[in-house]
Amino acid sequence: MSSYTVINPATATPVTEVHLASVEETDAAIEAAQEAFVGGWRDLAPGERARLLRRFASVVDAHVEELAELEVRNAGHTWGNARWEAGNVRDCLNYYSAAPERLFGRQIPVPGGVDLTFREPLGVVGVIVPWNFPMPIAGWGFAPALAAGNTVVLKPAELTPLTAIRLGELALEAGLPEHVLTIIPGKGSVVGERLVTHPLVRKIVFTGSTAVGKQIMAGCADQVKRLTLELGGKSSNIVFADADIDAAAATAPYAVFDNAGQDCCARSRILVQRSVYDEFLDKLEPAVTGMRVLDPSDEASEMGPLISAQQRATVRGFLDEVEVAFAGNTPGGDGFWVPPSVVTTEDAEARIWREEVFGPVVAVMPFDDEADAVALANDTEYGLSGSIYTRDLARGLRVARAVESGNLSVNSHSAVRYWTPFGGYKQSGLGRELGPDAPAAFTEEKNVFIAH
Repeated sequence: MSSYTVINPATATPVTEVHLASVEETDAAIEAAQEAFVGGWRDLAPGERARLLRRFASVVDAHVEELAELEVRNAGHTWGNARWEAGNVRDCLNYYSAAPERLFGRQIPVPGGVDLTFREPLGVVGVIVPWNFPMPIAGWGFAPALAAGNTVVLKPAELTPLTAIRLGELALEAGLPEHVLTIIPGKGSVVGERLVTHPLVRKIVFTGSTAVGKQIMAGCADQVKRLTLELGGKSSNIVFADADIDAAAATAPYAVFDNAGQDCCARSRILVQRSVYDEFLDKLEPAVTGMRVLDPSDEASEMGPLISAQQRATVRGFLDEVEVAFAGNTPGGDGFWVPPSVVTTEDAEARIWREEVFGPVVAVMPFDDEADAVALANDTEYGLSGSIYTRDLARGLRVARAVESGNLSVNSHSAVRYWTPFGGYKQSGLGRELGPDAPAAFTEEKNVFIAH
């Protein structure tokens, strides 16, 4: 029997042991989910499915503090982040609870009869969740999938399985039938791979590295299996000379250091127009050094540790290659801490500028004009997120249209909302999560012609 010791990243001490499923246990979970699909969930009246999702949301709401406390210990998230993440699961369930009664078909005018379309659920959906945002990313997958009438088998990351396991228990407490939502911790090479190869799983939802996403995409091709991929990023925060420099500098740390930079949407490259470059750096430094990097169990903490010793070593490897312009502090101790760090460069080929660090490190580079900013922002294999700071809203929209990225914000560091589509360009992903069309992405469109 295989198991994994969950570690508290802030203290490097054990939290609990979690059983890791075998291939045989994964097969059994998939087959049970298929039986639950054909045995009732698929055919449940839309209003009843909606009621159960609202009930699930209500139960999650009653356990927000418990779920947040689990995430603080398991993932090292700050209390503020962890509460938001648990609430986001609740909000996604509430939002998609409206979908079962709104998955409309169409009547298409045709000669000789009547033509109708229907939205039919796919069946069993496999959701593979990363360790950086265990709760919201789980909800982004299972909420629209369940709303569309599918059953879900969800594999949490080995490092951070605790909140997913608890969400599975809360689903049963809310009245969802058994095996409609199954949480099955395990290794990616065992459970994750079996979700990809098992013929009863008709869609994969994966969030993680681009390298693993490519392997999953290749595996799904063998069965022409649907998939959604949300992968890596190297996003730019573009600051023009006419921007509110005080506001841009004050918010820039939160655009990259949230969750200790372990965010594929992190704006880990800051492009600043040359005429205000020095001013921006002068104002960025106190914003960075003033961040409250504390043990995440302290409610005042704004940034916690990295997830593991391995991730800390990876981030330190990047920092060892460069000169740090300025950095914040950490509480020290045995946790996996790296201070929020700022690097300046004009080398567009530097590894710190091109590769995803996935830690609290940001590189700052000057640019000359709008065309230069767009060219630098697009000079990457990724295209997930980004921000643009300018008082000229026409420029903001023009640059947003020119930057090859799936999610952009103007004069804001936030671009992910459950009521709007989310996904990447280029090697940052395939397909879209969230937004009003997400449930339809978990269906097949069926066309029926009825002759007169």
